[in-house]
Amino acid sequence: MAESWQLELKKVAEKHHVIVCWAGGILDPLWVFSDINIIPEYWKTFFIIRLIVAGITLAGLFLKRHISTELLAFIPVMGISLQNAYMYSVMNVEQLQQHTFAYIALFIGAGMLVFWKPIYTIIVVAVSLIGNLFFFMLYSSLTMEEVLINGGLLTATVAIFSILLIQTRYQLTKKEIMSRLALAASNQELEVQKSVIEEKNKDITDSITYAKNIQQAILPNDTEITQVLKDHFIFYQPKDIVSGDFYWFAKKNRKIFIAACDCTGHGVPGAFVSMIGNNLLNQIVLEDNQSDPGKILTLLNDGMKAVFTRDAEQEAQDGMDMSLLRFDLDELSLELKTVQFAGAKNPLYIVRKGVANTEIGKQNIFKLFGEDLVELKGDKTPIGGESVEGFEFTRWSIDLVKGDTLYIFSDGYPDQFGGEKGKKFMTKRFKELILSFQPETMESQKDVLEQTMKDWIGSGDQIDDQLVIGIRV
Repeated sequence: MAESWQLELKKVAEKHHVIVCWAGGILDPLWVFSDINIIPEYWKTFFIIRLIVAGITLAGLFLKRHISTELLAFIPVMGISLQNAYMYSVMNVEQLQQHTFAYIALFIGAGMLVFWKPIYTIIVVAVSLIGNLFFFMLYSSLTMEEVLINGGLLTATVAIFSILLIQTRYQLTKKEIMSRLALAASNQELEVQKSVIEEKNKDITDSITYAKNIQQAILPNDTEITQVLKDHFIFYQPKDIVSGDFYWFAKKNRKIFIAACDCTGHGVPGAFVSMIGNNLLNQIVLEDNQSDPGKILTLLNDGMKAVFTRDAEQEAQDGMDMSLLRFDLDELSLELKTVQFAGAKNPLYIVRKGVANTEIGKQNIFKLFGEDLVELKGDKTPIGGESVEGFEFTRWSIDLVKGDTLYIFSDGYPDQFGGEKGKKFMTKRFKELILSFQPETMESQKDVLEQTMKDWIGSGDQIDDQLVIGIRV
């Protein structure tokens, strides 16, 4: 770091010192025109001195590769300073006043362009002072008081100011270079870290993408579902690459099972819980032959608590909310005649024309919304988590009518923030949306759900996984 800022400062100094040399080598001889007007009897002598100083200055410029950067500027500044000291000594008071500006211009120019350590400026000022005293004693007829009053004191003041100016510029430039190099080094380190992070993120993303393939493999095949639930849709929109929401399907004998499950969290944690839930459902229904939706949820609850309980005193909060449907197929027509429902915090919506005036609509267990939609709430207890020990989930049985449309879902859709005011979509708006697209086919309903949510989110972010399953009898 130390060598870096020194090299950088040397480049800056060399650039400015080259300007000093060219300015001194070219402009100093041109001051002869001022000499002709101010002190014509000495202009030839002054011109020869100026040419000598200019020649030495330009020689130093062409030999800059062989001399130090400081010496490159020291030659013209020192040469012009001694030149002015001699000129001072042969002038009268009036000429001295006029020539003072040449000395002032020298020190101001040095202060603005020179980059060197303060010692060089001190040497220039000290040698100039000695030179002035030496030539003053040899040639001047003026008293010291006359010299000081008519330009000497002003020149000395500017010289001191020049020392301070050079020192300040030197330190500021040094700090600026060190800060810039430190920033560049920091940026370079950040770039390296960024590359490492990007590489690790790529590895993580690739792993999660592979996990998505595994998760997709456990999800039911839509062709298999369509064979028995001919008119249906599944709107499935994970928030991340993998999802905490999942849907589950099974067929055993003449019983059709389908569930919409919302696991704790989303992304990778939710996906792990979803795989455990999927495996437990398969075991309970397909291996243990349990077909009652309420008992299935009860056994699932016990299984989840067993998996996630670390010890007897500590229960994990991992679990899921879900809606589970079981359809019974008619033996002859293979049509859906009844549905059994059990829910863990999540409900079942049934849309039936004029349902408010039917027996279902008049039962207290159903919550009406308008004339055509009823809600059957699930139990308030989740699967796993803080559910009550030994809790048994409720099973509801409903006779179906041709044209009935059933909806089960996770809370991701109604809980999504968006719209003009950034509020939740809410279940009321969700129910209104469901009623609004009833004339549409199930596939069209899925498209409406997707476009509506896209418009609702707008430029915002999806906050949770979204799952909606619709089934028309």
